[in-house]
Amino acid sequence: MIRALLAATAALALSAPALADTLIDNVDGVTIDDTGGVSRFTGLVIGTDGRVAQVLKRGDARPARIDYKLDGQGQVMVPGMIDSHGHVMSLGFSALTLDLSETKSLTEALAKIGDYARANPDRPWILGRGWNQELWPEKRFPTAAELDAVVGDRPVWLERVDGHAGWANGRALEAAGITALTKAPAGGSIERLAGGKPAGVLVDNAMELVSKVVPAPRPEDRDLALAKAQQILLARGVTAIADMGTTIEDWQAFRRAGDNGTLNVRIMAYAMGTDNMVLIGGPGPSPWLYDDKLRLNGVKLYSDGALGSRGASLKAPYADAATKGLRVTNDTQLKNMISRAALDKFQVAVHAIGDEANASALTAIEDMTATYTGDRRWRIEHAQVVDPADIPRFAKAGVIASMQPVHQTSDRLMAEARLGPNRLSGAYAWHSLAESGAKLAFGSDVPVELADPWTGLAAAISRTGPDGEPVGGWQPQERVSRELALTAYTAGGAYAGFAEGRFGRLVKGERADFLLVDRDPLLASPSQLRATQVLQVWVGGKLVHQQGGGR
Repeated sequence: MIRALLAATAALALSAPALADTLIDNVDGVTIDDTGGVSRFTGLVIGTDGRVAQVLKRGDARPARIDYKLDGQGQVMVPGMIDSHGHVMSLGFSALTLDLSETKSLTEALAKIGDYARANPDRPWILGRGWNQELWPEKRFPTAAELDAVVGDRPVWLERVDGHAGWANGRALEAAGITALTKAPAGGSIERLAGGKPAGVLVDNAMELVSKVVPAPRPEDRDLALAKAQQILLARGVTAIADMGTTIEDWQAFRRAGDNGTLNVRIMAYAMGTDNMVLIGGPGPSPWLYDDKLRLNGVKLYSDGALGSRGASLKAPYADAATKGLRVTNDTQLKNMISRAALDKFQVAVHAIGDEANASALTAIEDMTATYTGDRRWRIEHAQVVDPADIPRFAKAGVIASMQPVHQTSDRLMAEARLGPNRLSGAYAWHSLAESGAKLAFGSDVPVELADPWTGLAAAISRTGPDGEPVGGWQPQERVSRELALTAYTAGGAYAGFAEGRFGRLVKGERADFLLVDRDPLLASPSQLRATQVLQVWVGGKLVHQQGGGR
């Protein structure tokens, strides 16, 4: 399987013709203008360097001499989508291991785990992800004993859908040496039974107790995962992604793909912590590599955990539990790490979900701005629950709000339970942040959610889920315009990754990254947007994906 998938990826790259002057005419084109609005065009000329040479409007003269001319047959052309927050290797590995994201009950999850274990008797560990107790009738964390009942002969380790909790069976807890006497590390917690025995779920920093004993993937496993991730991203129309949490091993997989010509998705990498930042970048961010396919921009840091596992740090206790959540990194540590990164001009992206974590991240960044001047483009990732009083601080400090619209539709009922009715006005507050002057960059947090920008666009403009609920939208005042949503998935994502002028807008001089799709995102209803079909994907003037497979 590994050889077959990698061979197919290599064949796709090698079969692409040498670049030549190309005119793609007769399209219904949409691009982003200098003001963040949209412009229409009907033809695109691509130079031999894979960049946009001309954007042609109706009535403009077409080039007299051209090497290739393609008829777009009136199809809609849009810039390639940029996912501003995802996890590339996790996406690939999740597609190759046990996926529990569709399970609707604990019983269903256990049955799927048992079936998977029986179908893979030679795997020393059963690994997977995607479970979400909030989608189960039980509404509680599962236990090691329940896992032992279906797989007791080898360790099992399954990450929660948000990656902020893990579910272990008895063998995995034993392999990690976790007992009733084991203390949770700072910024983490161990769920316990009466008497202190570990129950089987570990939250945030405590996950490392198990994950450090899980056998590491081999380089060829990583190459396969990257190839699979690229397939999934391109099929959805994602031509560039900000990889949040790149390890040195991930980076080497990206470099191998770049070296052998199979890197088709542009990756803006943010190292997993300052240690990986230094290992990958050394004295500073890397240059753009492989014709703008890869760059280490900066570092991903954590302020808190996630709302679903009650690890998000709140200013007041949760409405449904006697806790304020977890700070994965305390204020002093966070400031020290931001300073270390900023010293060498690495861009800083801070994960912050709860209102206390967002306020603390903003304070840390504000404290740095006097020392570290210039174009820093500080980022806060998620910014899910923000105290309305803190919203103006984003623009004032020059902080980009990197947000994931689908989180709002997926999390709505859980967020109401966690926060109560009086703290919802600053939740997933896209419009308020934009109105305050903050720049937005939209993404998916894949594999927490599908890497589907069309579903994200639908959520951004409607605040409703695939079922159309709630009627009129949840906190509808936070809807954004179609133009702003499209910008946040294209030019906004490029700006957030220091890639403006390189790709993201379909304007002269930028890389010719574009999609042909079956409907106009500026005219389609939310339900129609979700059903968008990506017909062709071009990156750097080359066709890299076509509906139905390959080129």
